[in-house]
Amino acid sequence: MDIRSLQKPLKDQYRSDPNASKITIRAKGGQSDAPIACSVDIGRAIYQAEAHKGVGGAGSGACSGDLLLGALAACAQITCQMVAAAMGIRTERIEVTVEGDLDLRGTLGISRDVPVGFETIHLRFDISAPEATSDQLRSLREKTEQYCVVMQTLTHPPKLQSDWPSLG
Repeated sequence: MDIRSLQKPLKDQYRSDPNASKITIRAKGGQSDAPIACSVDIGRAIYQAEAHKGVGGAGSGACSGDLLLGALAACAQITCQMVAAAMGIRTERIEVTVEGDLDLRGTLGISRDVPVGFETIHLRFDISAPEATSDQLRSLREKTEQYCVVMQTLTHPPKLQSDWPSLG
């Protein structure tokens, strides 16, 4: 697949009309029968999510941490594949594994000294590109990290707004 040809009309459009490049991606959570589960509608698919087993969930479904790490893995994987294709690097394998470490005492409110959320997130890229040079692989890493939307969002968090109904 020729990524450059695929993206050229999009890039041309966005250069001539910068407003065309601005999009909004939406996800909506919906209540389920149990307080430990919900549905997440992304407009093209609905995912079931549940609380992690470590905080009372059944452990049979994806928790929000799984979904966050999965989003990072998917974004890094696709970005790396697209960058490699655009650079003309022939690959036999690209696999991205993401792991996150957190202490559930923070989430459960057991200790105020323990943060809520991931303390560290680690990405491991397993790439087989026998014909690639060290410089090409270095450039692949740099561009993948530069253009991975989820990685950049986690590295440089956006302003986050929370709107609630009037609590009068």
